[in-house]
Amino acid sequence: MFEEIYSPVQKITFAPFTNLFVKRDDLIDPYISGNKWRKLKYILAQAKAEHKTHLITFGGAYSNHLVATAAAASRSGLKSTAFVRGEEVKNEMLLLCRLFGMKLIFTDRQSYRDKQKLFEQHFANDEQAYFIDEGGASTEAIRGCAEIISELTGTYDHIFCAAGTSTTAAGLLKGIQQQGLHTKLHIIPVLKGGSFIKDEIEKYTPLSGQLELHLDYHFGGYAKTTPELIGFIKTFTAQTGLLLDPVYTAKMFYAIVDLQKQGIIRKDEKVLAIHTGGLMGLFGMKDKF
Repeated sequence: MFEEIYSPVQKITFAPFTNLFVKRDDLIDPYISGNKWRKLKYILAQAKAEHKTHLITFGGAYSNHLVATAAAASRSGLKSTAFVRGEEVKNEMLLLCRLFGMKLIFTDRQSYRDKQKLFEQHFANDEQAYFIDEGGASTEAIRGCAEIISELTGTYDHIFCAAGTSTTAAGLLKGIQQQGLHTKLHIIPVLKGGSFIKDEIEKYTPLSGQLELHLDYHFGGYAKTTPELIGFIKTFTAQTGLLLDPVYTAKMFYAIVDLQKQGIIRKDEKVLAIHTGGLMGLFGMKDKF
């Protein structure tokens, strides 16, 4: 099901930018969206190579990763189970997971911290079970995300991406290094204390002066927003026709605009933003709008 696919690059107009481009990974698939598609591509290939038929993964109640894994498993003829962090709830995301055939195991937050232990407790006797870490973090996911760079036909002075962990960021940096590009990679951590992402990236690929983290655009922390960010989303989408999610992509685009206002990015420089999808995250914040 993970045939070769290339998402388009679209130039958008949003004042004051004249050289802003977007890699539209959000268009890859409505349910296996953006970087989730990239991460799962080689994970599923590895699972099949090991003759595994049952995908076991982890996430919160509004996890795009859970929906993506459920959809990918269903289309591939595989079973799927997810440990869902926190008390049992019903929402749009988990409805989709169930419709795609995923079994949900709601897990208290303390137990959830040790994912490997949960896997062993529940699936030690299931020889078909295949462990997929939260968000798909793995060397296979890094490989998939690196292909974003190899697909580019143009050159850019700056590439931006939002990050909750390190997987997509590490893949992008690895891709830049593999292609021998001089592009600067800007990572926008969407949670407080995001400096750890640099250490995590280094586990997969050597760091370089091409990587820069901007730690001041988390808007209070993971899945946190402010009226200013919500206002930015409304203005941006109305002017560009491009949907953003409040958890990741909105914070990235806000940072791009702010960094140009500060003169850190010149108006004549070409900027590429990686739209990592995740638009169903809007469901979890519908009351903010």
